[in-house]
Amino acid sequence: MIIGGSASQALAAEVARELNDKLCSVETKKFPDGERYFRIKDEIDEDEPVTIIQSTGYPQDENMMELFFILDTLGDMNVKNITLVSPYLGYSRQERRFKEVECISAKATAKLIQTMGVKHLVSINLHEESICDLYDIPVDNLSAMPAIADYIRINYPEKKPIILAPDKGAENFAKEIATLLNTDYDYLEKVRLSPEKVKTKTKSISVDNRSVIIVDDIISTGGTIVNAINILKLQGAKAVDVVCVHPVLVNDAVLKINAAGANSVQGTNTLKSEVANISVAKTIAEHLKNL
Repeated sequence: MIIGGSASQALAAEVARELNDKLCSVETKKFPDGERYFRIKDEIDEDEPVTIIQSTGYPQDENMMELFFILDTLGDMNVKNITLVSPYLGYSRQERRFKEVECISAKATAKLIQTMGVKHLVSINLHEESICDLYDIPVDNLSAMPAIADYIRINYPEKKPIILAPDKGAENFAKEIATLLNTDYDYLEKVRLSPEKVKTKTKSISVDNRSVIIVDDIISTGGTIVNAINILKLQGAKAVDVVCVHPVLVNDAVLKINAAGANSVQGTNTLKSEVANISVAKTIAEHLKNL
C-alpha cells in the first residue's frame, strides 16, 4: 500500500505504477485558518506493509504536520510496518550546532519521525550523509544522479558535455554523472592571486568552446549558480545548462539563472516545481523492491 501526501501525490502515483502496488485513497484539505485535515479512505490491514511518500519542503510546517497526521492515523489503525519515503527531508540542513544552545533541526526532526512509528526512512541526496547517524532506525540515502544522467543522455544534444560542480562540495555529484555518461567533469575553485585578489576558475579542464552542465544537490536562491554561469561565460563556454536534485528555487531563482545565460534549468520531482521534469520514481521503486 502506497500513501501519497499532498506534497508528493503525483510521485507516489508513479511509484505505485512502477511497483504495481495500490495507491491508497486519501482526503486532504486546508481549513481557512491554515490548519490541515487528513483522512485515510481505504481499509488497511494492520499487518500490511505501508509506504508513505511525502516530501517536507516548502511549506515545510504544513507538509511536516500532514506527515505526522498520516503517521498518527496509521498508528490508530495499528499498522506496524511503516516505511517513510521523504525525497526531500525538510529541516535537515542543520545537522550540528554552530552557536551555543541553538536547535539542531535535523536532530529534532529525527526524534519526531521515530516516535511516530516509522520503521525505515528513505530519502534522496540528503544535504549531509551524517544526518543518517541522527536516527536509530535504518536510513537509506539514495542518489538521484542516475536519473539525472539518463535525462541528460536523452534530452541534451551535446553528447560529451563537461559536467561541472559549482564548488568542491558538489564534486562527487558531477563525478557520478560524468562516469555514467562517460564524459569529463570538473569543479570551480577559488585561487588566491594575491592577499587582495581571488580568482574563481575550473580546477583542471578548459571550458572554452565546450558545452557545460552545472549540477548541484540543492538550488535555493540561485546565487551560487548565477556566479558559476558568469565565470563559465567569461572563460568561453559555448553553452551552459543547469540541473539539480532539489529545486527549492526561491526569490525568482529560475529567472535569475536564465537571465545569467543558462539555456535551461531542470530539477527532479523530489519537490513540486515548474522545472521538476526529472522523475525519481524508478529510483525509489527499485529501492523499495529490494527492501
